Amino acid sequence: MPVNLPAPRADELLPVPGVTIGVAEAGVRKPGRKDLTVLLLEPGATVGAVFTRNRFCAAPVLVCRDHLASGQEIRALVVNTGNANAGTGDDGLVRARATCIALARHLDLAPEQVLPFSTGVIMEPLPLERIEAGLPAALADAQPAHWLRAAEGIMTTDTVAKAFSRQVVIEGRTVTITGISKGAGMIRPNMATMLGFLATDANVAPGLMNQLATALAEGSFNRVTVDGDTSTNDSFVVVATGQAGHGRIASMDSEPGRLLFEALLDVSRRLAQAIVRDGEGATKFITVRVEGGRTGAECRQVAYAIAHSPLVKTAFFASDPNLGRILAAVGYAGIDELDPGLIDLYLDDVHVAVRGGRNPAYREEDGQRVMKQAEITVRVALGRGDAVDTVWTCDFSHEYVTINADYRS
Repeated sequence: MPVNLPAPRADELLPVPGVTIGVAEAGVRKPGRKDLTVLLLEPGATVGAVFTRNRFCAAPVLVCRDHLASGQEIRALVVNTGNANAGTGDDGLVRARATCIALARHLDLAPEQVLPFSTGVIMEPLPLERIEAGLPAALADAQPAHWLRAAEGIMTTDTVAKAFSRQVVIEGRTVTITGISKGAGMIRPNMATMLGFLATDANVAPGLMNQLATALAEGSFNRVTVDGDTSTNDSFVVVATGQAGHGRIASMDSEPGRLLFEALLDVSRRLAQAIVRDGEGATKFITVRVEGGRTGAECRQVAYAIAHSPLVKTAFFASDPNLGRILAAVGYAGIDELDPGLIDLYLDDVHVAVRGGRNPAYREEDGQRVMKQAEITVRVALGRGDAVDTVWTCDFSHEYVTINADYRS
């Protein structure tokens, strides 16, 4: 079960004016499951996106990059689950482009106005004929309120759909934000097997959209990890339909820009943290906060060393306060001239280590009390500067191994 993550309800998810969504069962990999989703955008929408930095990126990622670079107005997104279309060479590119052509024909668009996304098993041919056959049903299903259906339709090993909404008032107009994401394993988004789609009816200048998507990813999806693996298919897309009725936001440093960014970041972080809460086999949600670094990058380097350590993660699963493993991870994080004698370590409210050594007041039962919690904060003070950064992760359980051992079965 996910860690403190209830399933979303359809009535909690707000339609975004200018976006309609349809979902179908195309039998991409298994019959009887939602696995084909289309998001249709009305004219005037602006789009920004960031993608995986994995050099072995999937065919749809390459096609998305090409279509965004073409300068054409993006009018539709098509997403399949069950097959990643990654590690498929030139044939995969042909099939990703053919998917766009097929949807474009239904909508009387140019293929470059369609962005394709895939997630699932790697190195298997994309079943193009099933996707093409499923498009009419997905289009017939299209409704503004189908966000929950879309969240369910992009799942792979997720145990619960991930979707959130909120509203913010900008220049007297109510602006709506709704987003969905998927991911549970093969997760360390490095953008720039997760997908994230965030839509708003805010009016945002087209030239800001990639900057906006990058900044949102840096503050959310690029701060989570389940197992340290960067997927071949990581994609995060931000859509602004411009239908809220306020003036166009031409700078994120303006008051309207700051209001919008904070609201978008809130939803993005909830989506990103939902991936960790639903990490494959996860039983603990762990916040790793590193402070007192010389730079934010240095703090992240230490935080990820802790968050990626199998020994640390298995200790959390067992509720075993074997906290020397955390100090060891700090030590091998690769920080030049790190002075262990300046480091303090906290586990929630428990002060574990003082200036590099065990706190004389620390008691094993206090550490174990915290380790038994479903949500835990690890705080490391490096004593080198004023920088701070945070990463969110989860524990490693027996179930993680089982899920990934049997994934293709």
